[in-house]
Amino acid sequence: MNDAENTPNSASQPLDERVNNRSQRPSSDAFKAFMASNWAPTGHQLPARDAVADYAAARRRAISDQFKGERLVIPAGPLKVRSNDCDYRFRPHSGFAHLTGLGLDHEPDAVLILEPAGEGSGDDGGHHRATLYFRPLAGRDTEQFYADSRSGEFWIGARPTLAEFEARLGLSTAHIDGLETAITKNVGAPEIGGISIRLVRKVDENIDALVDTARYNTAKDPENLDLAVLDALDEKLSEALSELRLLKDEWEVEQMMTAVAATVEGFEEVVKSLPRALTHARGERVVEGAFFARAREVGNELGYDTIAAAGNNATVLHWTRNTGSISAGELLLLDAGVEVDSLYTADVTRTLPANGTFTEIQRKVYEAVLDAADAGFAAAQPGTKFRDIHTAATTVLAERLAEWGLLPVSVEEAISTEGQQHRRWMPHGTSHHLGLDVHDCAQAKRELYLDGILTAGMVFTIEPGLYFKNEDLAIPEEYRGIGVRIEDDILMTADGPVNLSAALPRKAADVESWMAGIYGELDHAAGRGTI
Repeated sequence: MNDAENTPNSASQPLDERVNNRSQRPSSDAFKAFMASNWAPTGHQLPARDAVADYAAARRRAISDQFKGERLVIPAGPLKVRSNDCDYRFRPHSGFAHLTGLGLDHEPDAVLILEPAGEGSGDDGGHHRATLYFRPLAGRDTEQFYADSRSGEFWIGARPTLAEFEARLGLSTAHIDGLETAITKNVGAPEIGGISIRLVRKVDENIDALVDTARYNTAKDPENLDLAVLDALDEKLSEALSELRLLKDEWEVEQMMTAVAATVEGFEEVVKSLPRALTHARGERVVEGAFFARAREVGNELGYDTIAAAGNNATVLHWTRNTGSISAGELLLLDAGVEVDSLYTADVTRTLPANGTFTEIQRKVYEAVLDAADAGFAAAQPGTKFRDIHTAATTVLAERLAEWGLLPVSVEEAISTEGQQHRRWMPHGTSHHLGLDVHDCAQAKRELYLDGILTAGMVFTIEPGLYFKNEDLAIPEEYRGIGVRIEDDILMTADGPVNLSAALPRKAADVESWMAGIYGELDHAAGRGTI
């Protein structure tokens, strides 16, 4: 008999089991019994209540007030496959994180349900009782302990118990096995005693399908069920969750300050890496790696893919390939932010001379962008509109472009609605809200966002830029290949705006002095004196 005849027929093994071919895990009863024995008891006490717990409860109460009598379903989302059986690091949906206070990598497949309660009989006197459904730690006497590579303690470490999360969050918890019943029970039209559901959609396909099936099965006329009406109900919940984040509470502001401070550290590491980056074929990747290392050391992750763009790459607004070299005479545009363990992120941009000194034309463009940023900051006052920041900043840019003879029309015509010629070199918006998402509150209504009134508690960016591409024949050659953006993170207070990222130098001379100081420290540490 040949080897082929000794080999089991692969067709007899189900396809979904073949992913485990590499593991060679024992399956004997003796192994299972031995694996379940002789483990020390966990024996840890319940944790203290998290500082975020009361703030998260207040957020849930605010949402409860908007949707009385309706069941609200907010999924964290599942793990996402990166390749074959390897997953991306898990990050919960921002609406889920905001209402629970959970950050880090908790909790794949979890779902927060706000169940309608009688008037004033819900949590904190509200209209709902909140329950967090998730998959808790499996006992060491279970096969999941050593066999489940996605949730087993042997593979990924300990998971919190129901009691631990309840103690930390001040939130009722339940095993995920009860989730289907919790979502589908008593669903139906309110006029016949049923409960209406609102769902944050496109987060977890399984939950979407479960809610859709429940709605279909309980509809009076399933064949004529108006899905557009139901989608609109769900969109209102997503909209409300987004708008709730327009104003940050005290705990959120602290998280933003922590994220910005960590980001400043990351920028310092980038300057330290520049001497090596200048000698590397992929200098942009050297820079990217330096920032990422700091983000992982002091935070959870990057808030978004780092833009490390040198020379003409800096004129590509979302250049995240970072495959280019960095030459001594070029500018490096670095747009990067650290996401801290709570999942709040900074978003800061500085444009640095790669060799530590701006050329005359680079300084000219840089200072125009800085003037625009300062004008935006001056316009950002309580009671003014969010869009006024953009108008103030881009007007300055139009004026500079006109002074340099680059604008083909007058400043007045360019900044008119019918003109906008200056936007050839500044095509993006000047500001966006910032928080759990780098572009936070994106589902908020226009009248609360672009036309919204600047109010204490808002956190947003101011980030004008000028981008002169190598291939742009509308400008003199001396400008080509220069891209400059300056971006700061701003907290609005009752007394006016506060620049949270002011610790990073902004003026051209200050940038040069800051970089020279770091290079001097590097040379001193290497025993070379200063440059």
